[in-house]
Amino acid sequence: MPPDQYVTLGAAVRHEVEISRSRFIACLFPVADEQLARGRITALRREFHDARHLPSAFVLGPNRNQQRTSDDGEPSGTSGVPILNALTSHVCATGRAELTDVLAVVVRYFGGIKLGAGGLVRAYGGTVSAALAHAAMIRRVHLDVLTVHLPVGSAGRLEAALRGSGLSVLDVSWPGSECVIEIGFPRQNLDITTDRIAELTAGTASITPTPSRWVDLPL
Repeated sequence: MPPDQYVTLGAAVRHEVEISRSRFIACLFPVADEQLARGRITALRREFHDARHLPSAFVLGPNRNQQRTSDDGEPSGTSGVPILNALTSHVCATGRAELTDVLAVVVRYFGGIKLGAGGLVRAYGGTVSAALAHAAMIRRVHLDVLTVHLPVGSAGRLEAALRGSGLSVLDVSWPGSECVIEIGFPRQNLDITTDRIAELTAGTASITPTPSRWVDLPL
């Protein structure tokens, strides 16, 4: 069974370092699939059309089971793999290496000094690690969802009670003559969550299940 939560980037980030007169620009992106990742790489090739190399790596899926690398003309194994290793070994604020749905591309402008295989490995991997240190992260959690229908007259008070109880309020809307609130919860907590909503609303809420989904939360 795939994990029900993981860490990914909250936004794209860039970080540049200079090593022996070569410029290394790490470009990190949150990506949902391979097509989006390859589209980002294509866009960077247009932006940095005069760069010597743009090696890359990406990791996709809750299990991190989709991984790709490209050396883009650098000696085999000196760029794409170190970039991937920087992504997969990064320890997040959770204390675990669980970063996924992320693309890293390192743009290199050659400075005239050859770094050697070991130097390239350190430069590419180190540039991505430095970029990750500056990146904002989010926690993506797979939650089951209950839709709670509340009468308009008491909706404000009951919404405040639901929020104040620690329940995860995902969305609030006001269609017609009622207030509709979506509550997210871990799958094993269905009965507990349903009973808690009924208690907080004194039985005035109509509760219906809604398809589960991934939700982004602060890390």
